[in-house]
Amino acid sequence: MAQQVERRPNILWLFSDQQRAHALGLNGDPNARTPNIDQIAQRGANFTDAVSGYPLCCPFRGSLVTGRHPHHCVPGHEHPLPAGQETIAHVLGEAGYQTAWFGKWHLDGWHEYDGRAAFHIVPPERRGGFETWVGYENNNSQYDCWVHGGTGKDAFHYRLPGYETDELTNLLIKYLKDRGAEQGTYRRRPFFAVLSVQPPHDPYVAPKDFVERYDPARLQLRPNVPAVKSVVETVRKNLAGYYAMIENWDWNIGRIRQALSETGLAADTRLMIFSDHGDMHGSNGQFHKTTPFEEAIKIPFIIGGEQPTLGSVTGSFPALLNSVDIAPTTLGLCGIAKPGWMEGKDFSTYHEPDSAYLQNVIPTGHPDSTNKPYRGLITRDGWKYVAFANTSWLMFDLNDDPYEQVNLAHNNKARVQRKKLIARLRQWISDTGDQFELPDN
Repeated sequence: MAQQVERRPNILWLFSDQQRAHALGLNGDPNARTPNIDQIAQRGANFTDAVSGYPLCCPFRGSLVTGRHPHHCVPGHEHPLPAGQETIAHVLGEAGYQTAWFGKWHLDGWHEYDGRAAFHIVPPERRGGFETWVGYENNNSQYDCWVHGGTGKDAFHYRLPGYETDELTNLLIKYLKDRGAEQGTYRRRPFFAVLSVQPPHDPYVAPKDFVERYDPARLQLRPNVPAVKSVVETVRKNLAGYYAMIENWDWNIGRIRQALSETGLAADTRLMIFSDHGDMHGSNGQFHKTTPFEEAIKIPFIIGGEQPTLGSVTGSFPALLNSVDIAPTTLGLCGIAKPGWMEGKDFSTYHEPDSAYLQNVIPTGHPDSTNKPYRGLITRDGWKYVAFANTSWLMFDLNDDPYEQVNLAHNNKARVQRKKLIARLRQWISDTGDQFELPDN
């Protein structure tokens, strides 16, 4: 049994916050400078249609670590992971893995009206079963980031000395060096480590040398950003910081790759690079997240490393991998069957589902967010449909209208297709044990 565990790969989850799939060089963004991520994707598997089924931090994270749908796990902003809920860390720990989490957690249910979340201490029993945990509940201040961890007399809480992404990467690299030192010893166990950084989440602040590379006036905006002066001015200002943060994230991923090589861990380590959701940045006149538009729901999702990915298959794949599928896919890459309580699918053996399920279960009530619950789906053949309770809201043919500018939700010429989409969405609601009232047609 020990020899079987020894052959299993190490896994690194490297994930950012609010980075849309479009904001990568290899995905065609003329503003993005992401050479490290691009190279990993070119040598691995790039899931070009991966989605955040609930484009909001806490629900995504709940699905991420449990493989369960948000309505069964974390249904809204600042809702906690259910007490006693097992996570992927428990499963991998039982299989002999060392497990570690570094960075943003946002699963303990701390409310912003109770004070700054950076000073909230997540109790050890609510850290998801990770053997090593150095993190914070929430922060939103990249140069004033506090982390905590440990238990009892070994507990700690301190302010990181520099920029959040750089400093959290330093912590992960130290962890990798420690694991590398175990190579060839009797203590050698495979590891599963997570690096969760808040950038490029707003405020859009990055180190000066990265910021200086982006001129707001020269950035290319997406075609669906309306020519409204106040919108365009805000978008240009925000995007300059956004792309600087993304380039800094990519630079830190380069540092991680170098550390893997120097420690001798590269050959045995799979990298999984993704984000929790996107950012609208003015597209369709919207900002931030929670909407079902492409800029909010489409996320980067890349599996790479020195060993072949998905068997011997590499390249770009249009499969609609969803948030709930990440944990089962990770287990599949490790050769471990998912437990019965995980609801997502394992994409380590490539397949293409006919559609992906979209939700906004409990609205946040924040400005620049969708203030009504909705359910929706995006299909493999390029359709998107979203409904409020008993009312169609959005319907797009993404093949002809990739920027979602022609809403067919109330157009009779699309009624036959709309009825098909409603029927499929109703099946998703039933299959996932969700509850939501849809219109008839």
